[in-house]
Amino acid sequence: MKYHPITSELFTKNRRRLTEKLKPNSLVVLNSNDIMPTNADGTMKFVQNSDLFYLSGIDQEESILVLCPDFPDENFREILFVRETNKEIAIWEGHKYTKEEATQTSGIEKVMWTSQFEKTFFTLMAQAEHVYLNTNEHIRASVSVQTRDARFVEWCRINYPLHQYQRLAPLMHYLRAIKSEHEVTLMQQACNITRDAFLRVLKFVKPGVMEYEIEAEYIHEFVRQRSRGFAYEPIVASGKNACVLHYLDNSEECQAGDLLLMDVGAEYANYNADMTRTIPVSGQFTDRQRAVYNAVLRVQREAMQLLRPGNVIKEYHKEVGKIMESELIGLGLLDRTDVKNQNEKQPLYRKYFMHGTSHHLGLDVHDVGNIYREFESGMVFTVEPGVYIWEENMGIRLENNVVIQEDGLDDLMGDIPIEADEVETLMNEK
Repeated sequence: MKYHPITSELFTKNRRRLTEKLKPNSLVVLNSNDIMPTNADGTMKFVQNSDLFYLSGIDQEESILVLCPDFPDENFREILFVRETNKEIAIWEGHKYTKEEATQTSGIEKVMWTSQFEKTFFTLMAQAEHVYLNTNEHIRASVSVQTRDARFVEWCRINYPLHQYQRLAPLMHYLRAIKSEHEVTLMQQACNITRDAFLRVLKFVKPGVMEYEIEAEYIHEFVRQRSRGFAYEPIVASGKNACVLHYLDNSEECQAGDLLLMDVGAEYANYNADMTRTIPVSGQFTDRQRAVYNAVLRVQREAMQLLRPGNVIKEYHKEVGKIMESELIGLGLLDRTDVKNQNEKQPLYRKYFMHGTSHHLGLDVHDVGNIYREFESGMVFTVEPGVYIWEENMGIRLENNVVIQEDGLDDLMGDIPIEADEVETLMNEK
Protein backbone atom coordinates (compact mmCIF):
# COMPACT_ATOMS: atom_id res chain seq x y z
CA MET A 1 0.00 0.00 0.00
CA LYS A 2 1.20 3.50 -0.78
CA TYR A 3 -0.19 5.11 2.37
CA HIS A 4 1.59 5.27 5.72
CA PRO A 5 0.75 2.49 8.22
CA ILE A 6 -2.34 3.08 10.36
CA THR A 7 -2.24 2.25 14.07
CA SER A 8 -4.09 -0.97 14.90
CA GLU A 9 -5.77 0.88 17.77
CA LEU A 10 -8.31 2.29 15.30
CA PHE A 11 -9.44 -1.16 14.18
CA THR A 12 -9.37 -2.63 17.68
CA LYS A 13 -11.73 0.12 18.88
CA ASN A 14 -14.00 -0.41 15.88
CA ARG A 15 -14.31 -4.13 16.65
CA ARG A 16 -15.07 -3.37 20.28
CA ARG A 17 -17.84 -0.98 19.28
CA LEU A 18 -19.38 -3.66 17.07
CA THR A 19 -19.22 -6.51 19.59
CA GLU A 20 -20.99 -4.34 22.15
CA LYS A 21 -24.04 -4.33 19.86
CA LEU A 22 -24.22 -8.07 19.16
CA LYS A 23 -26.72 -10.52 20.63
CA PRO A 24 -25.35 -13.12 23.12
CA ASN A 25 -23.46 -16.07 21.60
CA SER A 26 -23.04 -14.33 18.27
CA LEU A 27 -20.65 -14.95 15.43
CA VAL A 28 -19.73 -12.38 12.74
CA VAL A 29 -18.17 -13.14 9.37
CA LEU A 30 -16.85 -10.62 6.84
CA ASN A 31 -15.19 -11.43 3.54
CA SER A 32 -12.86 -9.34 1.42
CA ASN A 33 -13.97 -8.15 -1.99
CA ASP A 34 -13.14 -10.15 -5.09
CA ILE A 35 -10.58 -9.11 -7.64
CA MET A 36 -12.92 -8.31 -10.50
CA PRO A 37 -12.19 -9.46 -14.08
CA THR A 38 -12.20 -7.22 -17.13
CA ASN A 39 -11.48 -9.12 -20.39
CA ALA A 40 -9.15 -11.95 -21.37
CA ASP A 41 -6.88 -12.37 -18.34
CA GLY A 42 -7.23 -8.75 -17.19
CA THR A 43 -8.40 -7.65 -13.76
CA MET A 44 -9.41 -4.41 -12.11
CA LYS A 45 -7.40 -2.84 -9.33
CA PHE A 46 -8.31 -4.46 -6.00
CA VAL A 47 -10.52 -2.41 -3.69
CA GLN A 48 -11.11 -3.81 -0.21
CA ASN A 49 -14.54 -4.37 1.31
CA SER A 50 -15.09 -1.24 3.40
CA ASP A 51 -16.58 -3.08 6.39
CA LEU A 52 -13.71 -5.57 6.54
CA PHE A 53 -11.19 -2.74 6.35
CA TYR A 54 -13.06 -0.77 9.03
CA LEU A 55 -12.79 -3.69 11.45
CA SER A 56 -9.32 -5.00 10.58
CA GLY A 57 -7.26 -2.62 8.44
CA ILE A 58 -6.43 -5.57 6.18
CA ASP A 59 -6.06 -4.40 2.60
CA GLN A 60 -5.61 -7.71 0.78
CA GLU A 61 -7.79 -10.08 -1.24
CA GLU A 62 -9.03 -13.49 0.03
CA SER A 63 -9.14 -12.33 3.65
CA ILE A 64 -11.83 -13.30 6.18
CA LEU A 65 -12.58 -11.77 9.58
CA VAL A 66 -14.46 -13.83 12.18
CA LEU A 67 -15.61 -12.42 15.51
CA CYS A 68 -17.07 -14.68 18.19
CA PRO A 69 -16.87 -12.58 21.37
CA ASP A 70 -18.57 -15.08 23.71
CA PHE A 71 -16.66 -18.18 22.59
CA PRO A 72 -15.44 -20.20 25.62
CA ASP A 73 -11.81 -20.19 24.46
CA GLU A 74 -10.78 -16.54 24.39
CA ASN A 75 -8.10 -17.33 21.81
CA PHE A 76 -10.86 -17.89 19.26
CA ARG A 77 -12.88 -14.74 19.87
CA GLU A 78 -11.15 -12.84 17.07
CA ILE A 79 -9.66 -14.68 14.12
CA LEU A 80 -8.23 -13.22 10.95
CA PHE A 81 -7.75 -15.51 7.95
CA VAL A 82 -5.32 -14.37 5.28
CA ARG A 83 -4.04 -15.91 2.09
CA GLU A 84 -1.03 -18.14 2.53
CA THR A 85 1.77 -17.05 0.25
CA ASN A 86 4.59 -18.97 -1.38
CA LYS A 87 7.63 -18.30 -3.57
CA GLU A 88 5.64 -18.40 -6.82
CA ILE A 89 3.01 -15.93 -5.56
CA ALA A 90 5.78 -13.64 -4.32
CA ILE A 91 7.41 -13.71 -7.75
CA TRP A 92 4.25 -13.07 -9.75
CA GLU A 93 2.17 -10.87 -7.41
CA GLY A 94 4.54 -9.53 -4.80
CA HIS A 95 4.54 -9.57 -1.05
CA LYS A 96 1.50 -10.73 0.95
CA TYR A 97 0.83 -10.38 4.65
CA THR A 98 2.74 -12.66 6.96
CA LYS A 99 0.83 -13.70 10.08
CA GLU A 100 2.94 -11.32 12.11
CA GLU A 101 2.27 -8.42 9.77
CA ALA A 102 -1.46 -9.14 9.79
CA THR A 103 -1.44 -9.01 13.59
CA GLN A 104 0.51 -5.76 13.59
CA THR A 105 -1.94 -4.17 11.14
CA SER A 106 -5.19 -5.41 12.71
CA GLY A 107 -4.40 -5.88 16.38
CA ILE A 108 -5.77 -9.44 16.09
CA GLU A 109 -3.52 -11.99 17.76
CA LYS A 110 -4.90 -15.12 16.14
CA VAL A 111 -4.13 -15.17 12.43
CA MET A 112 -4.67 -18.29 10.34
CA TRP A 113 -4.46 -19.20 6.66
CA THR A 114 -7.67 -19.18 4.65
CA SER A 115 -7.19 -22.91 3.97
CA GLN A 116 -7.94 -23.47 7.67
CA PHE A 117 -11.23 -21.56 7.60
CA GLU A 118 -13.86 -24.26 7.11
CA LYS A 119 -12.59 -26.56 9.88
CA THR A 120 -12.24 -23.65 12.31
CA PHE A 121 -15.63 -22.25 11.34
CA PHE A 122 -17.29 -25.59 12.12
CA THR A 123 -15.90 -25.43 15.66
CA LEU A 124 -17.16 -21.88 16.15
CA MET A 125 -20.60 -22.57 14.72
CA ALA A 126 -21.09 -25.41 17.20
CA GLN A 127 -21.23 -22.77 19.95
CA ALA A 128 -22.87 -19.88 18.10
CA GLU A 129 -26.61 -19.08 18.13
CA HIS A 130 -26.77 -15.85 16.13
CA VAL A 131 -24.76 -15.53 12.94
CA TYR A 132 -24.26 -12.02 11.50
CA LEU A 133 -23.56 -12.03 7.77
CA ASN A 134 -22.67 -9.05 5.63
CA THR A 135 -24.57 -7.70 2.62
CA ASN A 136 -24.51 -4.46 0.64
CA GLU A 137 -27.62 -2.60 1.82
CA HIS A 138 -26.74 0.90 0.66
CA ILE A 139 -30.04 2.42 -0.49
CA ARG A 140 -28.52 3.45 -3.84
CA ALA A 141 -26.68 0.19 -4.50
CA SER A 142 -27.37 -1.67 -7.73
CA VAL A 143 -25.53 -4.98 -7.41
CA SER A 144 -25.69 -7.25 -10.45
CA VAL A 145 -22.53 -9.25 -9.67
CA GLN A 146 -22.53 -11.82 -6.88
CA THR A 147 -19.98 -10.80 -4.28
CA ARG A 148 -17.81 -13.01 -2.10
CA ASP A 149 -20.04 -12.09 0.87
CA ALA A 150 -23.15 -13.05 -1.10
CA ARG A 151 -21.65 -16.42 -2.07
CA PHE A 152 -20.76 -17.03 1.55
CA VAL A 153 -24.33 -16.30 2.67
CA GLU A 154 -25.58 -19.01 0.31
CA TRP A 155 -22.90 -21.47 1.42
CA CYS A 156 -23.57 -20.81 5.08
CA ARG A 157 -27.33 -21.28 4.84
CA ILE A 158 -26.90 -24.56 2.96
CA ASN A 159 -24.36 -26.00 5.39
CA TYR A 160 -25.80 -24.55 8.60
CA PRO A 161 -29.56 -24.20 7.99
CA LEU A 162 -30.72 -24.18 11.64
CA HIS A 163 -28.76 -21.19 12.97
CA GLN A 164 -30.41 -17.82 13.51
CA TYR A 165 -29.08 -15.45 10.87
CA GLN A 166 -28.85 -11.71 11.41
CA ARG A 167 -28.12 -8.73 9.16
CA LEU A 168 -24.77 -7.13 9.89
CA ALA A 169 -25.32 -4.15 7.58
CA PRO A 170 -27.59 -2.09 9.89
CA LEU A 171 -25.00 -2.29 12.67
CA MET A 172 -22.17 -1.32 10.35
CA HIS A 173 -24.20 1.58 8.95
CA TYR A 174 -24.83 2.84 12.47
CA LEU A 175 -21.20 2.57 13.57
CA ARG A 176 -19.54 3.88 10.41
CA ALA A 177 -21.74 6.99 10.31
CA ILE A 178 -19.82 8.43 13.28
CA LYS A 179 -16.16 9.01 12.48
CA SER A 180 -13.48 8.76 15.15
CA GLU A 181 -10.75 11.38 15.48
CA HIS A 182 -8.34 9.03 13.76
CA GLU A 183 -10.69 8.56 10.82
CA VAL A 184 -11.17 12.31 10.50
CA THR A 185 -7.38 12.70 10.43
CA LEU A 186 -7.17 10.27 7.50
CA MET A 187 -9.98 12.10 5.70
CA GLN A 188 -8.22 15.39 6.33
CA GLN A 189 -5.14 13.98 4.62
CA ALA A 190 -7.26 13.04 1.59
CA CYS A 191 -8.63 16.59 1.56
CA ASN A 192 -5.14 18.09 1.88
CA ILE A 193 -3.93 16.10 -1.11
CA THR A 194 -6.99 17.27 -3.05
CA ARG A 195 -6.22 20.87 -2.06
CA ASP A 196 -2.65 20.67 -3.30
CA ALA A 197 -3.77 19.25 -6.62
CA PHE A 198 -6.39 21.99 -7.03
CA LEU A 199 -3.82 24.71 -6.36
CA ARG A 200 -1.63 23.12 -9.01
CA VAL A 201 -4.51 23.05 -11.50
CA LEU A 202 -5.31 26.74 -10.91
CA LYS A 203 -1.89 27.55 -12.37
CA PHE A 204 -2.37 25.14 -15.27
CA VAL A 205 -5.82 25.96 -16.66
CA LYS A 206 -6.05 28.33 -19.62
CA PRO A 207 -7.91 28.45 -22.95
CA GLY A 208 -6.87 25.58 -25.22
CA VAL A 209 -6.08 23.11 -22.43
CA MET A 210 -7.85 19.76 -22.78
CA GLU A 211 -10.07 18.45 -20.00
CA TYR A 212 -8.06 15.22 -19.87
CA GLU A 213 -4.84 17.18 -19.40
CA ILE A 214 -6.37 18.72 -16.27
CA GLU A 215 -7.35 15.23 -15.10
CA ALA A 216 -3.72 14.21 -15.57
CA GLU A 217 -2.52 17.07 -13.36
CA TYR A 218 -4.77 15.84 -10.57
CA ILE A 219 -3.75 12.19 -10.75
CA HIS A 220 -0.05 13.08 -10.83
CA GLU A 221 -0.35 15.11 -7.64
CA PHE A 222 -2.56 12.52 -5.95
CA VAL A 223 -0.21 9.60 -6.54
CA ARG A 224 2.84 11.73 -5.75
CA GLN A 225 1.39 12.18 -2.25
CA ARG A 226 0.76 8.46 -1.59
CA SER A 227 -2.85 8.39 -2.73
CA ARG A 228 -4.07 5.35 -4.64
CA GLY A 229 -5.63 7.86 -7.01
CA PHE A 230 -9.08 9.31 -7.57
CA ALA A 231 -11.70 8.48 -4.96
CA TYR A 232 -14.18 8.20 -7.85
CA GLU A 233 -14.26 8.81 -11.59
CA PRO A 234 -13.33 12.50 -11.96
CA ILE A 235 -15.57 15.06 -13.62
CA VAL A 236 -13.64 17.72 -15.53
CA ALA A 237 -16.37 19.55 -17.41
CA SER A 238 -15.97 22.78 -19.34
CA GLY A 239 -18.71 24.91 -20.84
CA LYS A 240 -21.95 23.03 -21.56
CA ASN A 241 -20.42 19.80 -20.24
CA ALA A 242 -20.80 21.17 -16.71
CA CYS A 243 -24.57 20.81 -17.06
CA VAL A 244 -24.18 17.02 -17.30
CA LEU A 245 -24.15 15.92 -13.67
CA HIS A 246 -22.07 12.79 -14.25
CA TYR A 247 -19.99 13.90 -17.22
CA LEU A 248 -17.01 11.54 -17.41
CA ASP A 249 -15.60 11.88 -20.94
CA ASN A 250 -13.18 14.69 -19.99
CA SER A 251 -12.31 14.91 -23.67
CA GLU A 252 -12.99 18.45 -24.87
CA GLU A 253 -10.95 21.63 -25.19
CA CYS A 254 -11.48 24.37 -22.61
CA GLN A 255 -12.65 27.49 -24.40
CA ALA A 256 -12.01 31.14 -23.50
CA GLY A 257 -14.92 32.62 -21.57
CA ASP A 258 -16.25 29.26 -20.36
CA LEU A 259 -16.46 27.96 -16.84
CA LEU A 260 -14.77 24.72 -15.81
CA LEU A 261 -16.46 22.49 -13.24
CA MET A 262 -14.18 19.95 -11.55
CA ASP A 263 -15.63 17.30 -9.24
CA VAL A 264 -12.59 15.40 -7.99
CA GLY A 265 -11.26 13.92 -4.80
CA ALA A 266 -8.24 11.99 -3.62
CA GLU A 267 -8.39 8.69 -1.76
CA TYR A 268 -5.98 8.14 1.11
CA ALA A 269 -5.76 4.90 3.11
CA ASN A 270 -9.20 3.94 1.71
CA TYR A 271 -10.76 7.16 3.05
CA ASN A 272 -12.10 9.65 0.54
CA ALA A 273 -12.30 13.34 -0.25
CA ASP A 274 -15.05 14.74 -2.48
CA MET A 275 -14.46 18.28 -3.75
CA THR A 276 -16.09 20.39 -6.45
CA ARG A 277 -14.79 23.72 -7.64
CA THR A 278 -15.84 25.82 -10.64
CA ILE A 279 -13.32 28.23 -12.15
CA PRO A 280 -13.18 30.57 -15.18
CA VAL A 281 -11.07 29.12 -17.99
CA SER A 282 -9.78 32.61 -18.89
CA GLY A 283 -8.97 33.46 -15.28
CA GLN A 284 -11.76 36.02 -14.92
CA PHE A 285 -15.47 35.56 -14.20
CA THR A 286 -17.95 37.53 -16.27
CA ASP A 287 -20.49 39.55 -14.28
CA ARG A 288 -23.17 36.92 -14.92
CA GLN A 289 -20.89 34.04 -14.02
CA ARG A 290 -19.86 35.78 -10.82
CA ALA A 291 -23.48 36.45 -9.86
CA VAL A 292 -24.44 32.80 -10.26
CA TYR A 293 -21.23 31.66 -8.58
CA ASN A 294 -21.79 33.84 -5.52
CA ALA A 295 -25.40 32.66 -5.30
CA VAL A 296 -24.23 29.04 -5.15
CA LEU A 297 -21.61 29.96 -2.56
CA ARG A 298 -24.23 31.64 -0.38
CA VAL A 299 -26.42 28.54 -0.58
CA GLN A 300 -23.48 26.37 0.45
CA ARG A 301 -22.69 28.51 3.47
CA GLU A 302 -26.28 28.66 4.61
CA ALA A 303 -26.60 24.91 4.12
CA MET A 304 -23.60 24.39 6.40
CA GLN A 305 -25.46 26.21 9.17
CA LEU A 306 -28.25 23.63 8.90
CA LEU A 307 -25.90 20.68 9.36
CA ARG A 308 -26.33 20.55 13.11
CA PRO A 309 -27.10 17.79 15.61
CA GLY A 310 -30.80 16.91 15.70
CA ASN A 311 -31.64 17.80 12.09
CA VAL A 312 -32.44 15.04 9.57
CA ILE A 313 -31.53 14.76 5.91
CA LYS A 314 -35.09 15.10 4.55
CA GLU A 315 -35.83 18.33 6.42
CA TYR A 316 -32.33 19.60 5.72
CA HIS A 317 -32.75 19.19 1.96
CA LYS A 318 -36.16 20.83 2.13
CA GLU A 319 -34.71 23.89 3.89
CA VAL A 320 -31.80 24.11 1.43
CA GLY A 321 -34.32 24.01 -1.42
CA LYS A 322 -36.01 27.11 -0.04
CA ILE A 323 -32.68 28.91 0.16
CA MET A 324 -31.88 27.96 -3.43
CA GLU A 325 -35.36 29.04 -4.52
CA SER A 326 -34.72 32.54 -3.20
CA GLU A 327 -31.35 32.77 -4.96
CA LEU A 328 -32.82 31.61 -8.28
CA ILE A 329 -35.48 34.32 -8.05
CA GLY A 330 -32.71 36.85 -7.47
CA LEU A 331 -30.88 35.58 -10.55
CA GLY A 332 -34.00 36.00 -12.69
CA LEU A 333 -34.29 32.27 -13.31
CA LEU A 334 -37.54 31.84 -11.37
CA ASP A 335 -40.57 34.09 -11.10
CA ARG A 336 -41.74 34.89 -7.58
CA THR A 337 -45.43 34.50 -8.51
CA ASP A 338 -44.80 31.16 -10.21
CA VAL A 339 -42.98 29.97 -7.12
CA LYS A 340 -45.86 31.05 -4.90
CA ASN A 341 -48.27 28.97 -7.00
CA GLN A 342 -46.00 25.98 -7.57
CA ASN A 343 -46.77 22.34 -6.76
CA GLU A 344 -44.86 21.80 -3.51
CA LYS A 345 -44.14 18.20 -4.52
CA GLN A 346 -42.49 19.42 -7.74
CA PRO A 347 -40.69 22.63 -6.75
CA LEU A 348 -39.57 24.82 -9.62
CA TYR A 349 -36.01 25.17 -8.34
CA ARG A 350 -35.41 21.54 -9.37
CA LYS A 351 -35.08 22.67 -12.98
CA TYR A 352 -31.75 24.30 -12.07
CA PHE A 353 -30.76 22.33 -8.95
CA MET A 354 -31.81 18.73 -9.43
CA HIS A 355 -29.60 16.79 -7.02
CA GLY A 356 -29.22 16.55 -3.26
CA THR A 357 -27.01 18.86 -1.23
CA SER A 358 -25.24 16.40 1.05
CA HIS A 359 -24.34 12.77 1.57
CA HIS A 360 -22.29 10.81 4.11
CA LEU A 361 -18.58 10.55 3.29
CA GLY A 362 -15.93 8.15 4.57
CA LEU A 363 -14.60 4.79 3.45
CA ASP A 364 -17.11 5.04 0.62
CA VAL A 365 -17.69 8.26 -1.28
CA HIS A 366 -21.43 7.84 -0.79
CA ASP A 367 -20.85 6.40 2.64
CA VAL A 368 -23.29 4.22 4.55
CA GLY A 369 -25.71 5.69 7.09
CA ASN A 370 -29.43 5.69 7.80
CA ILE A 371 -31.07 8.69 6.09
CA TYR A 372 -33.76 8.82 8.80
CA ARG A 373 -31.22 9.11 11.62
CA GLU A 374 -30.73 12.51 13.20
CA PHE A 375 -27.43 14.26 12.55
CA GLU A 376 -24.87 13.64 15.29
CA SER A 377 -21.47 14.97 16.20
CA GLY A 378 -18.80 13.05 14.29
CA MET A 379 -20.80 12.57 11.10
CA VAL A 380 -19.01 13.71 7.93
CA PHE A 381 -21.02 15.15 5.05
CA THR A 382 -20.45 16.78 1.72
CA VAL A 383 -22.11 20.16 1.08
CA GLU A 384 -22.53 20.59 -2.67
CA PRO A 385 -25.23 22.89 -4.04
CA GLY A 386 -25.19 23.70 -7.74
CA VAL A 387 -26.96 25.69 -10.42
CA TYR A 388 -27.11 24.36 -14.00
CA ILE A 389 -28.38 26.66 -16.76
CA TRP A 390 -28.50 24.77 -20.05
CA GLU A 391 -29.52 27.78 -22.09
CA GLU A 392 -26.41 29.66 -20.90
CA ASN A 393 -24.00 26.69 -21.17
CA MET A 394 -23.20 27.25 -17.51
CA GLY A 395 -22.96 24.78 -14.65
CA ILE A 396 -21.62 25.79 -11.23
CA ARG A 397 -21.22 23.47 -8.26
CA LEU A 398 -19.22 24.07 -5.09
CA GLU A 399 -18.50 21.25 -2.64
CA ASN A 400 -16.74 21.00 0.71
CA ASN A 401 -16.46 18.16 3.23
CA VAL A 402 -17.45 18.95 6.82
CA VAL A 403 -17.55 17.21 10.19
CA ILE A 404 -20.59 17.92 12.36
CA GLN A 405 -19.63 18.96 15.88
CA GLU A 406 -21.67 19.88 18.94
CA ASP A 407 -20.75 23.55 18.60
CA GLY A 408 -20.53 23.93 14.81
CA LEU A 409 -18.65 22.40 11.90
CA ASP A 410 -15.09 21.40 11.13
CA ASP A 411 -14.64 22.22 7.45
CA LEU A 412 -12.01 19.78 6.18
CA MET A 413 -11.72 21.89 3.02
CA GLY A 414 -11.74 25.26 4.73
CA ASP A 415 -8.31 26.11 3.32
CA ILE A 416 -9.16 25.24 -0.29
CA PRO A 417 -9.79 28.49 -2.21
CA ILE A 418 -13.46 29.11 -2.96
CA GLU A 419 -14.09 32.88 -3.02
CA ALA A 420 -14.34 34.16 -6.61
CA ASP A 421 -11.72 36.89 -6.04
CA GLU A 422 -9.29 34.41 -4.50
CA VAL A 423 -9.69 32.00 -7.40
CA GLU A 424 -9.06 34.78 -9.93
CA THR A 425 -5.99 36.03 -8.05
CA LEU A 426 -4.41 32.58 -7.88
CA MET A 427 -5.12 31.87 -11.54
CA ASN A 428 -3.48 35.11 -12.66
CA GLU A 429 -0.39 35.03 -10.46
CA LYS A 430 2.82 34.87 -12.45
